[in-house]
Amino acid sequence: MTTLEYDRHRAEVAVQLGLLRETLAGADLSATVPTCPEWTLGYLARHVGGAVRWAERLVGTRATGDIVEEEVPGIRGPEGDDPAVLDAWLAETAELAGKTFSAARADTPVWTWAEPRNAGFWARRMTHEVAIHRADAAIAAGVAYEIAPDVAADAIDEWLEIVRYVQRSDPGDSAAELRGAGRSIHLHATDAPAGLNAEWVIEFGEDGFVWRRGHEKATVALRGPLTEVLLAFYRRRSLDSGAVEVLGERGLLEFWLERASFG
Repeated sequence: MTTLEYDRHRAEVAVQLGLLRETLAGADLSATVPTCPEWTLGYLARHVGGAVRWAERLVGTRATGDIVEEEVPGIRGPEGDDPAVLDAWLAETAELAGKTFSAARADTPVWTWAEPRNAGFWARRMTHEVAIHRADAAIAAGVAYEIAPDVAADAIDEWLEIVRYVQRSDPGDSAAELRGAGRSIHLHATDAPAGLNAEWVIEFGEDGFVWRRGHEKATVALRGPLTEVLLAFYRRRSLDSGAVEVLGERGLLEFWLERASFG
């Protein structure tokens, strides 16, 4: 399931990288990233660019298995934090990814670590990989963060799909604990454009959880502007930030956030 088409995802990777470059412009690349405290802004930029280059290599070679970093040209990025050199590398990364994704189709078979096993997975995954780390960069740089509503909604969809996949495929992962009948979470974006249906219901059962778009009463609700709901749900913004509202059993939402640790 995806709410955006492949052509939008493959184009959005470059869009998000461009916005990341704007976020980094003039920032102190040695600054610590509060939401990823072991990283500096320079490291974050290289991590994001390296992830996109890895995905690009997988798609470009139609990989049937994982590819080690040593087989991905330029994956580690430039040494040091020269802003101009780093920016040029990110621009090159965007151009490279754009060409490679354009030469594939959504259903082009490619190895992935989750489902579906095709190029569409990587275009979508890299869209949100960059978009969420761009939020990390904006928080560190002290600048505003904006994201298109349909991209934000798709990021929540994707996260739910991946956490559900991990729960089913890896019993040892903390996501396996997200179960227990009679409990539910409702995400409610209060400013979403008409027709986007930016509300989600996560329902726990004995065998795990299921989710769907919709407006229903739940054990706990997370309400606020769509961007802030996204950031809180990805643990980029505190539930006590004042930007979102938690109604009902807050402990259940915290239980989810602690165990659905992807992203």
